[in-house]
Amino acid sequence: MEAIALHYADASRYEQEGGQPPRGSDDRPLASASGRPPREDATRCDAPKAASDRSGGPKRPGRTRGSIQSIERAAAILRLLSGRSRRLRVVDVARELGLPKATAHGILRTLQLVGFVEQDHESGKYQLGAALLHMGSSYLDGNELRARALNWADALAAQSGESVRIGTLHDNRVLVVHHVFRPDDSRQAMDVGTLLPVHACALGKALLARHRYLEIELAAAGLAAYTPRTVTDVDLLGQELEETADRGWACDIGELHPNTASIAAPIEDRRGVTVGAIGISGPIERLCDGPRPRAALIDHVVHGAHMVSRELGAIPW
Repeated sequence: MEAIALHYADASRYEQEGGQPPRGSDDRPLASASGRPPREDATRCDAPKAASDRSGGPKRPGRTRGSIQSIERAAAILRLLSGRSRRLRVVDVARELGLPKATAHGILRTLQLVGFVEQDHESGKYQLGAALLHMGSSYLDGNELRARALNWADALAAQSGESVRIGTLHDNRVLVVHHVFRPDDSRQAMDVGTLLPVHACALGKALLARHRYLEIELAAAGLAAYTPRTVTDVDLLGQELEETADRGWACDIGELHPNTASIAAPIEDRRGVTVGAIGISGPIERLCDGPRPRAALIDHVVHGAHMVSRELGAIPW
């Protein structure tokens, strides 16, 4: 009896101190002095178990101590859209994750506003957005892009007779990661590391056309004018970006520098994500026939962009 009393006393003390109660030979917790078995850790039995989807899809988001439910659910939706189906309606997302339809719709709308998902206007289905895909391509830094593009940039400079630049997006501007001088004896300055306004140069427009979510941020900050030709109206810029996306190349004629024009095309990786752009620049009279860039130079730039994209694993055109 004395030994049993000591066991009860030890169990009560551990309960009060919040520690693990002593266990018997069968590894079950000993009863407390009140006669009731001590309570097990709440995380062992209170956390809901995530039910696996019948089709083998993502599990329904469960709650974890200290977590934020709305973020967990948003993450579950993004994982679902990155899976086998990729494009889903609101009702499909709600059913797959066991969420109320209104909740799923609210989270999808919020993700759409920040560019993490996009909605097809005809089918109403949602898919991963350009902003999220761009974040996912961050492994491809400027140094790797430059290394893969060296030979093709040199070839483009030789074919066009103009200077060549390769750029990537950085803080809503274009970071020049590689620069090949114009193949002549003229004095030229190195532009590597230069940040260019994304809305006022061909490199930037080629990138913006594939990352339209940035328009919201640019509109909020305002579009600065660098010359009288710079596009400063957000709606006009949007129209130009749609044309750029359709034709596959961008240009600026006197928008960044008064007498200079540039032509650029997007560079894609193996997933079809635009990770950079390559372009040429020079005097307007050399790059343009009247109000339009020369067709032969456009072909050289687009071909160069395709070749660099193939180096990065993009599907051949």
